[in-house]
Amino acid sequence: MGTRRNGFNKETFILSVDVGTTSIRCHVYDKEANIRGLCSTEVVLLYPEVGHVEMDPDELWRGFITVVKGAVQDAGAHMHQIEALGISTQRGTITTWNRTTGVPFHNFITWQDQRAADLVKSWNRSCTMKMIHSVMKTLYFLSRQKRCLAASLIVFSTQHVTFRLVWILTHYKQVHMSVAEGNCCFGTIDSWLLFKLTKGLIHVTDYSNASSTGIFDTYQVFVFLFFSSLYSFCVFSVSLIADQQAAMFGECCFDVGDVKITMGTGTFMDINTGSKPHTSVAGLYPLVGWKIGSELVYLAEGSSADTGTAIKWAQELELFSDVQETSAMAYSVSDSDGVCFVPSFSGLQAPLNDPKACASLMGLKPSTTKCHLIRAILESIAFRNKQLYDTMLRETRIPITRIRVDGGVSSNDFVMQLTADLFGKKVTRPQHCEMSCLGAAFVAGLGTGFWRTREELKKLQSTDEVFVPQGLPKGGAYCPGREYIPVIQSWESALRRSMNWYGKP
Repeated sequence: MGTRRNGFNKETFILSVDVGTTSIRCHVYDKEANIRGLCSTEVVLLYPEVGHVEMDPDELWRGFITVVKGAVQDAGAHMHQIEALGISTQRGTITTWNRTTGVPFHNFITWQDQRAADLVKSWNRSCTMKMIHSVMKTLYFLSRQKRCLAASLIVFSTQHVTFRLVWILTHYKQVHMSVAEGNCCFGTIDSWLLFKLTKGLIHVTDYSNASSTGIFDTYQVFVFLFFSSLYSFCVFSVSLIADQQAAMFGECCFDVGDVKITMGTGTFMDINTGSKPHTSVAGLYPLVGWKIGSELVYLAEGSSADTGTAIKWAQELELFSDVQETSAMAYSVSDSDGVCFVPSFSGLQAPLNDPKACASLMGLKPSTTKCHLIRAILESIAFRNKQLYDTMLRETRIPITRIRVDGGVSSNDFVMQLTADLFGKKVTRPQHCEMSCLGAAFVAGLGTGFWRTREELKKLQSTDEVFVPQGLPKGGAYCPGREYIPVIQSWESALRRSMNWYGKP
């Protein structure tokens, strides 16, 4: 633990908390970015009605305090040894509370919540949206600005905070009255935690969380009560950053063209686009990666909602008992026996953007075994990765320099190797998959001088394995193996058949 003098330990640490959808984790990091202590607790999701997904703010706060105390205790440290606190949070989960008393008016309404679905549907079909699309198409014709083309194709979704906030104002009279009195605070999880930590003195959010809400102008960086990512108060500093942006920072993807892929419940693929946001017409989302001092870094993000979900579904069907078996099961057969799986329990995201697509298994035969089914499911994850990767290359036109992959599904060697083969690029897996925690710690540590440069952070990276494309020619371009060309074509055919399934009469 370091040297002791007069009973006090001189070694200092960075504390980092990641508030996810299913758990809250806290890690204590030393100068070498080793985890010296950790603690986690479960997040209990509430389902008061069909389509409603909530979290209790007070329970979340108690869980936050529990893991902080537990991790510090596990490290054998004391709070006076903590130099800074980094907080990484899930994005787009919101609540409102009384500014004076700090008491929430209602539970957190999570990013998964569907209560505003009818409102979103109504707006997307409205004459106002049709007029906006028409005007922006005309502006694009006249100006040829890609941003106008993107605006002509925009549609709202339930993940946008705006419509859930409208629902709140419509259904909670207390909130409406408090707004009229100027006594209502609104915020994402980071805002709520910082408000609680400062006993109501600070009500802000950071750029990375703000840019994920749908009410923040990423292009103009229009700031409405949004401040820098680092705050100093009481004994130590606190940094705030959204979970995917934190994972990007934890993977040290600091340079333009660096790509991070997080494969957990869903897949989130982010590319560093530098000092300018990317305008997409295929569903990539422009985000603020982080703001440290005067530096503002942008990302473009594509996602696939049902990565870990598909594997968990297969486990619940008893296709396997231990998730560690799945890679060996996939390798035990030479192919999927013509079976194609479409991983779209929550619709299809970029570049297809079809919320009405269904999940499906096609090409089943009497000869189909569990191993064929598992291989088809794992292949579908890699195929979706390939779609997102090709979309990023095509749209951003930024040469991709390196690719790092984290998240629970990244432990699957079959998915990792096939992803590397399809990309034709080396894909690196870190030793520890909790990149959101590490990224939040890195941001906090840089802010206080615990770590001084990003080059220092890069040297702290630990690699578990590098997956090299098989058959990569030494001086030539790489193409996926010939055996996978017809497989991908069959899978794309299954994809088309699954689209708009729930929109059919």
